[in-house]
Amino acid sequence: MKYSNLLIYLFIFLLSACSDAPKLSALQQHDVILAFGDSLTQGVGASKEHSYPSVLSSISGIEVINAGISGETTQEGLQRLSKVIEQHNPTIMILLEGGNDILQNKNPKDIQFNLDEIITIAKSYGVEVVLIGVPEKNLFSTSAPFYKELADKHQLVFAPSIVSKLMKTPEMKSDYVHFNQAGYTAMAVSIHQLLKDNGAL
Repeated sequence: MKYSNLLIYLFIFLLSACSDAPKLSALQQHDVILAFGDSLTQGVGASKEHSYPSVLSSISGIEVINAGISGETTQEGLQRLSKVIEQHNPTIMILLEGGNDILQNKNPKDIQFNLDEIITIAKSYGVEVVLIGVPEKNLFSTSAPFYKELADKHQLVFAPSIVSKLMKTPEMKSDYVHFNQAGYTAMAVSIHQLLKDNGAL
């Protein structure tokens, strides 16, 4: 193969690899981010102004709606999602859901099905989804395997280890499963960087 042809094939390969990478639309000042999930979104363990959605809004300059409900399961989240989207009309949804299902030892296939439905509904409204993985109940888990399967299926921007890393850092936690002010701030900073890396900010 000629050197010039090799360069052409290499260029095409790199171009196709880049096109496969999931990216987000650039947010405008009037756009809204919907933070959807359970207690880790609500911010249990810290004051409301120190929840990750509040900190993310502060550092990004974009409105971030805190739609977290403590104790919520994926089935409950699925039931309320459409109403929340219609109320706030978000451009991007940060989905952090499934921790309570995992703690309650629910069937992983059921959790995956519910999350799949949540993502599908959001996409049907034209909302771009950023998926945050939740670890299984063991020290070595980054996130339960079905999160990556969902991210691959829907070509989502995916953060597999933000939650697991914080869970393994005692000084970031207020109790066994929740973060403190420092933990939620670290989460917000990580998600802010994720949004920047993928073109939203």
